[in-house]
Amino acid sequence: MRVADKKTIIFLVCSTLITLLPGCTNWEKKYEALSIEHENLKGQLEFERGEKRQLADRISQDQETIDNLQRQIEQQRKSPAEASGFGEGYDVAFNAAAGTITVTLPDAILFDSGKAELKKDASAKLDHIRAVIREKYAGKQIDVVGHTDTDPIKKSNWKDNWELSAHRALAVTRYLVAHGIDEKMIRAVGCGQGRPVVSNTTANGKAKNRRVEIVVHIR
Repeated sequence: MRVADKKTIIFLVCSTLITLLPGCTNWEKKYEALSIEHENLKGQLEFERGEKRQLADRISQDQETIDNLQRQIEQQRKSPAEASGFGEGYDVAFNAAAGTITVTLPDAILFDSGKAELKKDASAKLDHIRAVIREKYAGKQIDVVGHTDTDPIKKSNWKDNWELSAHRALAVTRYLVAHGIDEKMIRAVGCGQGRPVVSNTTANGKAKNRRVEIVVHIR
């Protein structure tokens, strides 16, 4: 190859390189710009994902709060008998200050007049109460409290109303223990005529005062 041809080739190569150099610089700038834009988009994506996670957590927490409030509203709409689990047909009262649920049974359901032996058909009521206690209030202290009216003892052999109320409470307590209530968690109490719920001046008032209360200490 002649020297002149070599020089021509070298000249052409150099010219081509000179022509391409600005193009390389432009591609580098485009690459850097795209890289920066890519990182920015990644950062924005991560930020939005984080916001979505936080929003999902808030939605979940709000739903849980709504569900809890709904349950409380439904619970408040229930009668004490329903809310306690004993069901309708039972005289149930809550005492928030004392932390107790009291189920009151008239003496006519449980006993004949002046007697302390349970009637045969009393077992249905007591079995239901026992089942609820074992299911919902296991391990809670139970008081069985007997009450009478103010009429003096005349025809029976009881010394007084106090003794009658104590034996009636004991009869209910023994039944519950015999059917599965832990004897360490239950006690019998006789109050006689000392704690009336209404005046004893009428026959209806006296009937309400003759009762046995099953008191569940829920705290």
